[in-house]
Amino acid sequence: MRALVSARLGADFTKLWTAAAVSNVGDGVTMAAGPLLVASVTDNPASIAGAVFAQQLPWLLFALISGAYVDRLDRRRLVVGVNLMRAVALAALAATIATETVTVLIIYLVLFLLGVGETLADTALGALLPTVVTPDELPRANARLYASFTIGNQFVAKPLGAWLFVLAAAVPFGVDALSFAISAALVAGIRTGPVVATPRPRTSLRAEVAAGLTWLWRHRLLRMLAVTMGLSNIAFGAAFAVFVLYCRDRLGVSGVGYGFLLTTFAVGGLVGTTLAAKLTRALGSATVLRAGLVIEIVTHVSLAITTTSWTAAIVLVVFSIHAMVWGIVVTSTRQRVVPPDLRGRVGSVYALLDLGGAALGSLLGGLFVSVWEITTPFWIAAVLMATIAVLAWRPLGAAAAV
Repeated sequence: MRALVSARLGADFTKLWTAAAVSNVGDGVTMAAGPLLVASVTDNPASIAGAVFAQQLPWLLFALISGAYVDRLDRRRLVVGVNLMRAVALAALAATIATETVTVLIIYLVLFLLGVGETLADTALGALLPTVVTPDELPRANARLYASFTIGNQFVAKPLGAWLFVLAAAVPFGVDALSFAISAALVAGIRTGPVVATPRPRTSLRAEVAAGLTWLWRHRLLRMLAVTMGLSNIAFGAAFAVFVLYCRDRLGVSGVGYGFLLTTFAVGGLVGTTLAAKLTRALGSATVLRAGLVIEIVTHVSLAITTTSWTAAIVLVVFSIHAMVWGIVVTSTRQRVVPPDLRGRVGSVYALLDLGGAALGSLLGGLFVSVWEITTPFWIAAVLMATIAVLAWRPLGAAAAV
């Protein structure tokens, strides 16, 4: 398969794809082990949700600034440097766990640093991809990147991360550190094609950020997609911030069972990568996006009602199919229509609303559970998604013209 990708999409894409695949495995391991680590230090729901918020907070604080720097700097070198920084931070966390000196504050600090790195590296990779493959190949390239994310980050890494944590708490974080170091080396090997934004007169950082905001605001479809995703992720973040507690207390699964339940996201996501293009051709982008909103409402209501892990697994598979299809459609559209010298800034504005919404939702989810019941965030999310669907239904029709 790797040879096939190289032949059709080029050697540079193969390096970028492999680097993403390696780091996705490491990220997935930490994603599964992180909540287990925090839960082993504290039983406070707000503290557990706070760990998720700590990693997402940088998107609220630095997303726009990071986007401006992505358009200023060599994107390839930026990704390399950031990945090396994240490797060092994770290695330090593993050391504190091994020496039994880890605290909630240390975990928060490392997760915050990882989040800062994400604002730079993820934005840079999104802006770098259109310089590695042609516009016509973007949907296929994105589908393969999403597929590698699904297989590596969710299907393989989640149960592996939970198992490694049970084996030795420090190991999964050491594995993630190694994955970032390998990823940095692979991205450093990308040589052909432009890897830096189109040269332009240097203006103030504020003016550059404002240019990205203005461009996105004036583009009706991308503006609606960004706002819709931001609000949707508030709902998703609130519902899933304490998912580890939901699995343990509501569904009655063990730590390893929690890790395997997370793989349901991978199963659906992998199916979604194969269906995205077919569904879009058959139904049109507008119909696909609208159907996704309905699926999210049903997902939250179903998870609020069920008490069995198998029902939850089926619901999560369907939800992740929708999430993957939505992501591929929206990402490819944005990469095609945004000018090259604005990709970092427009992408960062989109990510701010997208991941910033998840961060706010994570914080709210922990507070909701602390005050009410473990299912309260799911009911609130269902109501919010129903409201979003009503408001976004007509504007999403513009997707049919892109």
